[in-house]
Amino acid sequence: MRVAVLDDYQKVAHRFADWSALGAEVVFHHDPLTSTEELVAAVGDCEVIVAMRERTPFTRARLEALPALRLLVTTGMANASIDLAAARERGVTVCGTRSPVSATPELTWGLILSLVRHLPDEAAGMREGGWQHTLGGDLDGRVLGVVGLGRLGARVAAIGRAFGMRVLAWSSNLDPQRARELGTEPVPKRELFSTADVVTVHYKLSERSTGLVGRTELSWMRPESYLVNTSRGPLIDTPALVEALHEGRIAGAGLDVYDVEPLPAGHPLRTAPRTVLTPHLGYVTEGTYEVFYGQAADNIRAYAEGAPVRVLN
Repeated sequence: MRVAVLDDYQKVAHRFADWSALGAEVVFHHDPLTSTEELVAAVGDCEVIVAMRERTPFTRARLEALPALRLLVTTGMANASIDLAAARERGVTVCGTRSPVSATPELTWGLILSLVRHLPDEAAGMREGGWQHTLGGDLDGRVLGVVGLGRLGARVAAIGRAFGMRVLAWSSNLDPQRARELGTEPVPKRELFSTADVVTVHYKLSERSTGLVGRTELSWMRPESYLVNTSRGPLIDTPALVEALHEGRIAGAGLDVYDVEPLPAGHPLRTAPRTVLTPHLGYVTEGTYEVFYGQAADNIRAYAEGAPVRVLN
């Protein structure tokens, strides 16, 4: 059995599971396989592929170009970039892994604090021999707007309350009673964007939610408010955001996710003002990788034994 582990950017996947116990040939791929041709050339002879989140899409066309594939493992229990129906039709079993809830909310607050207290600018200034040159904002007594109050959004909201913030919540199907039980105030979408000092997005990407934060929503925000996205890039209209940043219509943006990943070197976001950009680090932690890769190996072992677990299709 030949196993391919994709998108191991940091070259660490080998550390987080006992791959040798599988009795298989395991190959780790460290660079993105962006085209179907690259993917087929690299893993076309593999029976098993381990995918890292949505980094490498598996469309119907790509699955058809991988006739040797029998098991596709994705980290996480949902992956919008895998055509589950096409996989099932081709006899490809798709399995997932659990995903710890803590890592992404923690990064969210890292981005918020970096924006509000200008940490990247001040850190760079220190290295250049300087001293204080910005005036930071406060969180205590300010308003946090949480767009999407699921597992991650609820955790971010709880931390906001610990900072002494008033927390507003909105989603298209928000349960007002649950929102109040979580210590948040359910409000209309416009009220959230126009009132919050920090808007943070924690929403599931779908056809309906693509562009959830567009020109209209950005126009509701105030010049002193910040936007943070650690969910999925296409939830925000990127050209509209870049325009708002250059025109000073919002105070800044903290982004960990993008329409195209890795973000192209010449992308306008890389030079947009008042931004803190991180390379999709939300889930990239030791603890998360222990779960992702440990359970991925378990999935392969269970499949080989004829009793697949955590099957998604």
